[in-house]
Parts: sequence; structure tokens; C-alpha cells
Amino acid sequence: MDDLSNSVIFPRGGKLPGEFSKNFTGQAYLEMLSGGGDGFNCPIGNVTFEPGCRNNWHRHPGGQILLVTGGRGWYREEGRPARPLGPGDVVKIPPDVKHWHGAAKDSWFVHLSIETNSSMGPAQWLEPVTDEEYEKLEREER
Repeated sequence: MDDLSNSVIFPRGGKLPGEFSKNFTGQAYLEMLSGGGDGFNCPIGNVTFEPGCRNNWHRHPGGQILLVTGGRGWYREEGRPARPLGPGDVVKIPPDVKHWHGAAKDSWFVHLSIETNSSMGPAQWLEPVTDEEYEKLEREER
């Protein structure tokens, strides 16, 4: 099992606050590197997922960019196959595209989350990714 319990570049941060953790299956950590209220309109957070952790389906009204810095994980858009992710991968998510992302079952996963055009509004959190959905893509990867 990959052990990236600490991000290889930025601080891991603390456990997600309750307002966010309710939208995750498993444990994730967050270190905000830039807030949305600092005049840049572009919050950037270092997100660290424990093995098997993933977020719920969600949308960002202004879009999102993920920069993978460590471990192995997944990204999936509604209606498309899941995409495996590793260090150096970049995911550009257009506004309002329903998606989820998270760690592989046997690896920590770390990415920078960049909320683009954040003045368009906060993420809209939706239903959890079911264990069945997640286990299916893990089986297909082997």
C-alpha cells in the first residue's frame, strides 16, 4: 500500500470539517493554500484522501481543475468511464459537470483542487458514490 499519509509537497492539513466530511466516504484532509476571499476568486486546497476514500458526486458552477501530486486515484464524470489518476495528471472539469474523485482502494491520493470562477457559487453536493460503483471500477482496473 502506498503511504502518502503526508502530502509530498504541501502540508496535509486537518481532517475535513463536518460541513465537508459529510460529502465523503472515508477520511480526507484539507489544507487551504489560497482562499476565495483573498481577491483572487480562485480557492486552492491541498486534498489528501486515505486509501478507499472518495467524495460524493458533485458539480462546480464555475468549474474545477485537479492537479495530482501523489498516490493513485480515480476521476469519473457522469456517463463516462472512470479515469485512473497518478502524479502529474491534470483534470480540467467544465462548469456544472457532475463528477467525483478519490483514492484507489490501496493507495493514498493527493491533489490540488482549484475552484475556477468561484464567484459562480459553491459546489453542489449530490448523492454518494455507492460501494458497488466503486468496487466495480476497482475490479476492472486489475
